Amino acid sequence: MDLYESMNEFLVGIFKDIMDIEEKAIITSEFKDITNNDMHIIEAIGISEPKNMSTVAKSLSVTIGTLTIAMNNLVKKGYVERVRSQEDRRVVLLSLSKKGRKAYEHHKVFHNNMIQATVDKLTEEEKNILAKALVNLKGYFEEHKTS
Repeated sequence: MDLYESMNEFLVGIFKDIMDIEEKAIITSEFKDITNNDMHIIEAIGISEPKNMSTVAKSLSVTIGTLTIAMNNLVKKGYVERVRSQEDRRVVLLSLSKKGRKAYEHHKVFHNNMIQATVDKLTEEEKNILAKALVNLKGYFEEHKTS
């Protein structure tokens, strides 16, 4: 097997593994009422200032209609709060409830542990090479996201 076949096999496998392991790690008994996709929506809303629907939809590469369906469920389950903007009452702002912030932090711990395990035994030079390779990969995905 040549380098490109090995890399392809690795990237496909690691993507699947990350999704499977992440789901098992973050959807615990405390958060059993949400999906992995819900957790990524919670992550996109974040814990800083409230965000409007189009900002969150764009960051997730989904339509506002798709996001609205997910929001209805997350609001009903108590993870997300919707409020009207004081400046423009037509704008709906999304923020995390206390329960949503707790889920956000739980998800963040999983990601932090994953990154720490990835770089733990690397030298600074190896970390820089890995970072450059990941930036290149992200650039490829960004290029093809809009086409």
